[in-house]
Formats: sequence, C-alpha cells, structure tokens
Amino acid sequence: MTIPKITAAEFLLSVHQIGQLPPGDRPEVAFLGRSNVGKSSLINCLLGRRNLVRTSSRPGCTQALNFFLINGRWYFVDLPGFGYAAVSKSLKAAWGRLVMDYLATRENLAAVVLLQDSRRVSGPEELFLWEFFREQGIPVIPVLTKADKLKQGERTKQLKSIAAALVPVGVKGEEFLWFSAVTREGREQLWTRLLQRLGGS
Repeated sequence: MTIPKITAAEFLLSVHQIGQLPPGDRPEVAFLGRSNVGKSSLINCLLGRRNLVRTSSRPGCTQALNFFLINGRWYFVDLPGFGYAAVSKSLKAAWGRLVMDYLATRENLAAVVLLQDSRRVSGPEELFLWEFFREQGIPVIPVLTKADKLKQGERTKQLKSIAAALVPVGVKGEEFLWFSAVTREGREQLWTRLLQRLGGS
C-alpha cells in the first residue's frame, strides 16, 4: 500500500468543549501521547507539510482538540498531551475530561495513534489508556517516536522493556511502529495502518 497523495490538508477548528465537535460525517484518527512526545511533528511528516500543525519544545503546547481536514475525506485530530505539561492542575483536569469524553463518545473515530517516546518505558498513564481503549473497543496504532535517537542495538533492548511494562494490558512489542519525523522512518508503515482503518488510498 502506497502513501496517499495529500492534495489538501487544512486546519478546521479547535474544540475546547465537547459541544463544539464538528459533525461526525467523516472517519477520523486521533493522535495522543505525552506532552512533547512529537505528535505535531509526526502529523506534519505524515502529511508532507512543514508547519500545518504547530510544533513547540515547550510541553503543553496543544490545549484543545485540534481538527484537520485531510483531502476532504478524513479528520486528523491532535489531542492535548498528558503528563508533565507546565499548566495549572485545574486546566489539566479540564483537558483530561474533554479528551476522555471525546474518546468515549465519538462514533466516527476509526483509530487512535498512541505515541510514546522510544527512549522511555510505559508508565501508569499509558497502562490506563491501553485498558480504556480495550474496554471501549477502540483500535490503537502504537508508535514509538524519535526513533533516530536510538541505535539499532538499543532498540531491541528498549522494545523488550516497553513490552514488559505493558504485559498487564496484553500489548506485545510487535504491535509498535518505529517512527522518526527527522528521517521519515516509519511513515509508509504508519500510512498503511491508517488506511486500513480509514478506508481508501
């Protein structure tokens, strides 16, 4: 399966409350991960755009559900990062409620791309999310970002550690894709999995 030609990719809207969601008239994929995991860079790389999604080295840059319309056919949704973002507890709690309500109720959600920095091991938040997705029946595409930061020998060892931490939720190491927005490694493989969920090419 080849990478689709992206003829149009445009920012649609930012959603701060569940009532602001656009009509669920197209299949959509949500991108979720810890703050500063590289979500924005990954989406830009997937779409072959440099600055469609704003990137920042400051955790917590995404503070809403940001919807992008792709080729007039699909929505990509950049979700707020979780973890160590330097924001108030009340704001962080509001983000969490918004994200979880969206994930639990959005009927046209085709899959969630769950991003994890390849240099760290899954923590309690990732375990909670995996359990939640399995309970809700939401397909997950797990991606290890910043793959260019690890040598091949380091990857094997790190993947074993990541998989070991996820044994309680039944996630296996072979489910993960390695991805680098710098080298574009994993771009074609991720598109293959996305199209299997979104339909079409």
